[in-house]
Amino acid sequence: MSNSKTGKTFTLGEDLTVNRLGFGAMRITGSGVWGPPENKPEAIKVLKRAVELGVNFIDTADSYGPNVSEELIAEALYPYSNDLVIGTKGGFRRSGPGEWSIDASPKHLKQALEGSLKRLKLDCIDLYQLHRIDSKVPAEETFSFLKQAQQDGKIKHIGLSEVNISEIKMGRTFFEVVSVQNMYSIDNRKWESELEYCEANNIAFIPWYPLNAGKVEKLTVLQKIADQNKSTVHQVALSWLLHHSNAILLIPGTSSVKHLEENIKAAALELSDEDMKELDKL
Repeated sequence: MSNSKTGKTFTLGEDLTVNRLGFGAMRITGSGVWGPPENKPEAIKVLKRAVELGVNFIDTADSYGPNVSEELIAEALYPYSNDLVIGTKGGFRRSGPGEWSIDASPKHLKQALEGSLKRLKLDCIDLYQLHRIDSKVPAEETFSFLKQAQQDGKIKHIGLSEVNISEIKMGRTFFEVVSVQNMYSIDNRKWESELEYCEANNIAFIPWYPLNAGKVEKLTVLQKIADQNKSTVHQVALSWLLHHSNAILLIPGTSSVKHLEENIKAAALELSDEDMKELDKL
């Protein structure tokens, strides 16, 4: 599925065009994605610098902190530039550091959505993504809530996370699904068929853990190609994703300006066909 010519942008729902290297705002919170960041001024700088460097898609969630990530985004960037697209998510409850429980009931999602609108200082969220389908709640109830919120003008576009093809198809009977956010990286391609489905249907595929939480550093092939391209292993892993499919929208996250700048450089890294052949085999 590799593309020798990578497109630099992706259009969500035919009207929101974003650069394919965005920013994931999970890491600007405290340890265990809980509470405020250790260094708040640096977190604010990261957000401002991301936008300066051309990032116009930021991915967050009410559960990051909880609330902290959304509050920091508004503090750093509001009033937002016209081309900035902020995607947030609902569907998790948090009880402590590293603790997550799924709740995609309409009652919880209503509270989550209204909280996100308030914290982000928005009347309408450009992209609202269901963080998880909830096994305790019929998916039809969850999807019906999202459809109604969209009709009420609180959500512009809807996305899903950690879903298979049949779940995406089911969602599409309720509303247009413009994004799918699944765990995916060069060394974790469990959702490859979902990626292919997204590419065929003009749905953005947003990998979370695009570096498989750093495990890619164990891969010697990546190191060799990084050395050849005078880049880092992480930059090669991100660039591979951009080259692998034009449907991929990247959201690497960090709490450091230095790491942010390194990640952004991945968008300019041109991997050769030979590089891609070697990486595709991993």
